[in-house]
Amino acid sequence: MSNTNDSRFENVYSKKVKAGSRRTYFFDVRKTRGEDYYVTLTESTKKHNSESYERHKIFLYKEDFNRFLSSLQEVIDHVKLDLMPDYDYEEFDRKQAEWELNNLHQEEGDHEDSTKEPQSKPESNDADDAGNMSW
Repeated sequence: MSNTNDSRFENVYSKKVKAGSRRTYFFDVRKTRGEDYYVTLTESTKKHNSESYERHKIFLYKEDFNRFLSSLQEVIDHVKLDLMPDYDYEEFDRKQAEWELNNLHQEEGDHEDSTKEPQSKPESNDADDAGNMSW
């Protein structure tokens, strides 16, 4: 637990989702002193030409879970089914899996040849990734 103003809230579960080369999403379940739970959704974007990050956070409380999830699914379905039905939404999942597999093989090979450099992650257009999140 950190010594910030949020230290009174315990982080009980966390999920990290890499989205492109500069964006990461964090889904965190937090617990209050009153034994209540809420979710924070954080988008962290690396700033251009900098080592710093810009963060945007949404707090989602239990009384809003069902309506939030239902509305989010409805909006995503509208894009996927009505606006862009022919788009390959699994394209980036396949690229990510291929990149991870290549790096696993690279790491195994590094034990034999430490002079090789690891492969870089395939460039991804962050705008293309925006519609490719699975909730």
